[in-house]
Amino acid sequence: MAVGIVAVEDQERHYGGRITAFVALSCMTAGMGGVIFGYDIGIAGGVSSMEPFLRKFFPDVYRRMRGDTRVSNYCKFDSQLLTAFTSSLYVAGLLTTFLASRVTAGRGRRASMVLGGAAFLAGAAVGGASVNIYMVILGRVLLGVGLGFANQAVPLYLSEMAPARLRGAFSNGFQLSVGIGALAANVINFGTEKIRGGWGWRVSLALAAVPAGLLTLGALFLPETPNSLVQQGRDRRDVARLLQRIRGAGVDVGDELDDIVAANGAAAAGEGGGLRGFLFERRYRPQLVMAVMIPFFQQVTGINAIAFYAPVLLRTIGMGESASLLSAVVTGVVGVASTFASMLAVDRFGRRTLFLAGGAQMLASQVLIGAIMAAELRDSGGVSKAWAGVLILLIAVYVAGFGWSWGPLGWLVPSEIFPLEVRAAGQGVTVAVSFAFTVFVAQAFLFMLCHMRAGIFFFFAAWLAAMTAFVYLLLPETKGVPIEQVAGVWRAHWFWCRVVGPEPDDQARVGRGKL
Repeated sequence: MAVGIVAVEDQERHYGGRITAFVALSCMTAGMGGVIFGYDIGIAGGVSSMEPFLRKFFPDVYRRMRGDTRVSNYCKFDSQLLTAFTSSLYVAGLLTTFLASRVTAGRGRRASMVLGGAAFLAGAAVGGASVNIYMVILGRVLLGVGLGFANQAVPLYLSEMAPARLRGAFSNGFQLSVGIGALAANVINFGTEKIRGGWGWRVSLALAAVPAGLLTLGALFLPETPNSLVQQGRDRRDVARLLQRIRGAGVDVGDELDDIVAANGAAAAGEGGGLRGFLFERRYRPQLVMAVMIPFFQQVTGINAIAFYAPVLLRTIGMGESASLLSAVVTGVVGVASTFASMLAVDRFGRRTLFLAGGAQMLASQVLIGAIMAAELRDSGGVSKAWAGVLILLIAVYVAGFGWSWGPLGWLVPSEIFPLEVRAAGQGVTVAVSFAFTVFVAQAFLFMLCHMRAGIFFFFAAWLAAMTAFVYLLLPETKGVPIEQVAGVWRAHWFWCRVVGPEPDDQARVGRGKL
């Protein structure tokens, strides 16, 4: 049994296309949605470790951090109000996802990006001008509304615009954009922390308006994807002309357009589609499992615990404010570099290879981090500079493993496995599950750190072992498979073929006694 590795038969169609300036510029603009996502993740962790910000909005945390020896190192940042500052963004994103799914399917990917950018701009303005905790959280909520729209639309946009043979690299650009946004946030936090007067946190929060403005303005001029235009009933000749511009002059786009139209025709004929079909029809069962399990596993890697709270975690082990922010910059550089490496490797080595290698690397890192903290960090005092350096190195190794595996692939694989008729619904489920567990991790991490202490890293390590086994057994390879033909990988998989059954035509022939 070749576990998880399949070859899709009967794929006579091979789409043409090259990287045109038109598609590159379109995808770079759409990628601003990822930059904002990463910026919001990175900015929250840095701002929540800044003393002026804590003193103004979270005085109890500030008092514990400044030297209350009655409180354990592991518990100094344990505050549900502080974690609400982080997680409120993702609660709003989760609730917005259901509306965003309908807008993305009915009005197109571009419309969702425009709405998301506008909400980002409003959130940045409110956050930077905050005078009380209610305004701070309102700003995060507005940013979350923006994420609900952007995370719904941008991965779909990238996967549908990209040439089939380079879809992995283009779609991984979303995670690269997330990494760039997080790195920018860490650099800005490191600089604004030094502003005299204690108002640097305002600059950090307000600068989210820069990528938000680029996304909003750029999305107004972006072309819609051919897949979305067909779904909206646009004339085939108009779609053909757009597809020709995207793939390049002289490229035969007939096969690709035929497959897009056929997929849309199946939905229009009532052969499945929409959220109900995606949730309940047998033929979509493998995609439904992946739409739930991949974002779930992506969150229980523990990456958002690191991304949200790296400066807080480093302060927990005894580092100063400036040093902890600088260390977060270093890990941000590692994350961007490893994601770029994934873009180069994913269409050569495949999704499964990167998932398995990255999972093993992250598992080893988490176990070592947990072991060192259990041995070296007590309830009071810090760790030695040598051990602090080792921990920073292990965090960087962990971030690198995520950066070329579960980070980009956690968005790439779900965006490419759904048939057109359920693509928006499937992406909606993926984003909703991602936000739901992001909220859980963001809200629970500091509490878990306080009560589980170093054991929290072994908790994440156990999940890493489980998810690596899941990929090995149940995820087929989709490298190089045209997006409208991905359904074939499930029928060729050793396990999923028993779930989805034969193709409808095969079932009809069985009924006539011809198989």
